[in-house]
Parts: sequence; C-alpha cells; structure tokens
Amino acid sequence: MVVDETVGHLRRRGAIEDERFTRRLYTVAGAARLVGMSPSTLRTWSHGYERTLLSNTQVKQGPVITAFDNHFGDRRSIPFIGLVEAVVIQAFRNTGLPLQRIRKALEILANEGELGHALASRQLFSDGASVLYDYATRSHDKQLRLLTVVHTGQRVFHEVIGDYLERITFGDNWATELILPVTERPLLRVIPEVAGGDAVFVEGGATLAAVSSRASAGEPLESIAADFGTPADQIEEALCAIWPTQAAA
Repeated sequence: MVVDETVGHLRRRGAIEDERFTRRLYTVAGAARLVGMSPSTLRTWSHGYERTLLSNTQVKQGPVITAFDNHFGDRRSIPFIGLVEAVVIQAFRNTGLPLQRIRKALEILANEGELGHALASRQLFSDGASVLYDYATRSHDKQLRLLTVVHTGQRVFHEVIGDYLERITFGDNWATELILPVTERPLLRVIPEVAGGDAVFVEGGATLAAVSSRASAGEPLESIAADFGTPADQIEEALCAIWPTQAAA
C-alpha cells in the first residue's frame, strides 16, 4: 500500500474528507513514542524502504500504515488512523509474525475480506480473524495461523492481539479513540479532535504535553497531580514509558 494508492482508495470510498485520515498529527518519532517502538521501525512501516542486497538486487516495499510525505517543512506525517494502524501492527508483531508475513496478512484482509484500511476498521473485529484463519487453514500457512485461534467454536484473534484491539473505540466504521499501549494500565488516550491529537490522561484529562512540560521543568509530580487531578503514580508511569531515557537520567 503506497501513499498515492491509499489516498485514491479513500477518495473512491468517500472517506478522503475525514480528518482522521487526512490531518497530520504526529511526527514519526512522536508517534513511535506513543506506540512504544523505535522511530526507525515506524519509519519503515509509515514510509516504506528501499534496500540493495549483496547481489545488487534492489528491494523496495511501500508503507503499511497511512502516512504522508513531509510537507513544506512540516515533519508531521502520520494521521490518527495511521497511529491506530501502527498499534495493530505492533500487536501482530508481538505474536512473533515477521513484517513480511504481516504484509501478506494485510493483502489477504484487503483482497479476500474486502477490508480497506482493515487495521483501523470496525470490520477487523467482526470479520478479520475469520478471514485470516480461513486463508491460513486453506493454504497451510503456519505463520499466519499465529494470528488467530479457535475459542468456544469461534475464530478469534490471538490473545495478544485481542488485548491491543480492546484499546480501540469505534464510533462508526473507523476508529475514533485509542488507549495508548505504551503503558500496561489504560492511562493515556488519544481522541483526534481533542487537544490537537495530543495524548490526554484518562483520569483528570490533562494533556501529556502540559504534564511533561512541567515535569521537565523540575516541578514535583505531587504538585502536578494536585493541579490536574491525575494521580502522581500514573503521571510517573506514563512519563517513564514514553521517555524512558529521560526518566533514567
């Protein structure tokens, strides 16, 4: 899935005007912190890569999440939908499935399940596991079977994926809210039309930017917690998860 194809696909579906898809909210580095991965990994997912092998053969792969090129010096390239897609791919990877097989899974979801932008779609919950399970069974694809299991007669996603998917809220066909997976507890959420897409604390509603700014200035966490109504231990956990190097310094 390349960016031009993504935009064209959305235009055909009538979703191109939806700011969840089109509004640039995050830089690669910023989104990577929220998802809990390295910026280099997310850059590969969001903008693809081109490599030259020892045989001088060039290998080129497009992006697998919704993202745009930098525009007039604006380094923000990832919209809300791209952030959600990155979270789901991270969940897929946590089952042990390599990225190349994840690409195959996305191809199957798009072609067989007709799930455009499946990773941020409500249909991923209702149809995605069945589509992938059926394909993996027919083709004897043991790697793709890592993504799904049969539970009480139903084909469902692997528990690891299910834990991530439970953090996504849908108000219509597409994701509308995300509880960030960077912390085990549900401490931070992103609603694209709130605070410019900045993460906000579930308890108290303070923006991550406001809290981190005061903490970076050396203000005691207890003081920040009192002002924003967010427990100090939650603030500490969130800041340590998103900026582990700074927290250890």
